[in-house]
Amino acid sequence: MTEPAPEHAQESPPLDSTAQLLNRITAQLGSQLSLVSPNGTRRPMHRTRHQPAPCDASPLATAAPALVAVAHGSRDPRALRTVTELLGRVRELRPGLDVRLGHIELNAPLLPATLDALGNGDAVLVPLLLGRGHHVRRDIPEAAAGAPALRTRTAAPLGPHPLLVEALHGRLAEAGWQPADDGNRNSAVVLAAAGSRDPESAADTRRTAHLLSERLGGVPVVPAYASAATPTVRAALRALAARGRRRVAVASYFTAPGRFASAAAQAAPWIAAAPLGAHPAMARLLLHRYDQARTTGAPAHENRMNAHFLASA
Repeated sequence: MTEPAPEHAQESPPLDSTAQLLNRITAQLGSQLSLVSPNGTRRPMHRTRHQPAPCDASPLATAAPALVAVAHGSRDPRALRTVTELLGRVRELRPGLDVRLGHIELNAPLLPATLDALGNGDAVLVPLLLGRGHHVRRDIPEAAAGAPALRTRTAAPLGPHPLLVEALHGRLAEAGWQPADDGNRNSAVVLAAAGSRDPESAADTRRTAHLLSERLGGVPVVPAYASAATPTVRAALRALAARGRRRVAVASYFTAPGRFASAAAQAAPWIAAAPLGAHPAMARLLLHRYDQARTTGAPAHENRMNAHFLASA
């Protein structure tokens, strides 16, 4: 005996709205038309199946080398605070970049400790120094050679460069230099630097003085030194006074406060600019030297090559 039919037939699903139905018909029609070539023949199925989009992404880019800022070091506690602030600006400009600090002397962390902490990999050492000299030629390469697992390259020192001139001009303006002082027959500037026995270091300072003079409308900018070279700051000030220059400013050609910068400022007969410090142009210059070393400098050398060079020098 057959079972009785159910009392109520199964209900069919509700009809789509008119818009939904039209959308479905359009999609199906497009799918069918994609199988037909322009001459009316049917395309082979293997040509109409979905092909994955080509992968444009290359393998993960190698992480950028660490930027190791190499400061001289100072017993003045303001120096470390200033350099730390400068590197904070660098990190703001280049988020994600591994930025570290190492000192040549007097402050921790010393450069060898910073390099050891990096382990292996790549690093660009950027001297926070304003010209060529013993530290750039010997101390930094020797420290790099002592980190045998690390591949390094050393950037050029910060100066001379137009961004340094921008920072020097900014500090002078903060101290009271006015646009009316540009080109003024009574005005002059002493560019107070640390000093070095290296003739190339002195040449770099003279080049910066020339660029700053141009920036200030041609007023004399005389390099002077706190040690190891002449003239001294006081001697340069006396020579300018003898030439009738009555508004003589002292521009601080130092990356951070310290004994030399303080002595130069105390000698100023008019205004004395603050050290370059964390001026925004300094942060941009630091990254410029880093990028320059990465892209246009000599290839990075493993430290065993540096060690061989130092041993044969």
